[in-house]
Amino acid sequence: MTPARYQRIIEVLDRRQPDLTLILEGVHKPHNLSAIQRTADAVGVLDMHAVSPERPYRSRKGTAMGSQKWVRVHNHAATADAVDALQARGFQVVAAHLSERARDFRRIDYSRPTAILMGTEKYGVSGQALALADAEITIPMTGMVASLNVSVAAAVILYEAQRQREQAGCYDTPRLDPELRARLLFRWGYPRLAQRYDGLGLPYPRIGADGALLDPVPEQIRRTLTSQTDNN
Repeated sequence: MTPARYQRIIEVLDRRQPDLTLILEGVHKPHNLSAIQRTADAVGVLDMHAVSPERPYRSRKGTAMGSQKWVRVHNHAATADAVDALQARGFQVVAAHLSERARDFRRIDYSRPTAILMGTEKYGVSGQALALADAEITIPMTGMVASLNVSVAAAVILYEAQRQREQAGCYDTPRLDPELRARLLFRWGYPRLAQRYDGLGLPYPRIGADGALLDPVPEQIRRTLTSQTDNN
């Protein structure tokens, strides 16, 4: 990892928003999922939650443009699993849904820990999910077609969340747990090495201020890297 690469990763990690996330219920089209993941990375989201038991999330590299490396996706068998886990951590869950209960999406306080729940374009958010949500939001529209592509709707809401969080100073200081930040720094800066360390269950080495490793790489890992290079 070069010093410039190290600085770039540090800058991104220090602006990550661990308490802003999305729950995607039944959104299974790869281009939509990948487009949402790309926007999530752009506004500093660290984690997304996908609920699609029949089709576990798979990113489309051309659409995600590499963002699949930087935004972690957690697959869930049921919407309640994702909602309950996040609410237990203090997240408000706001569902994008057109109803009498729904509020203008700009009237929600996104500086709070927030999970944005999105459903499919055809069916929307399920009734079970709506019963679990803390609030419902809608994007005002004045056109003949009163709907947006799910990836576009997610982007509109996420950028409002970013605007509010910038005003609240949420991007001004690092917000990741220091241990998680250190692990992500190594995984993002040394992805091949991280796979070897994970496979052997070894603790990650320390990283210096210029991005260089401060601890020697164990012999068993150096042997696997050398063997792979020779075979290629």
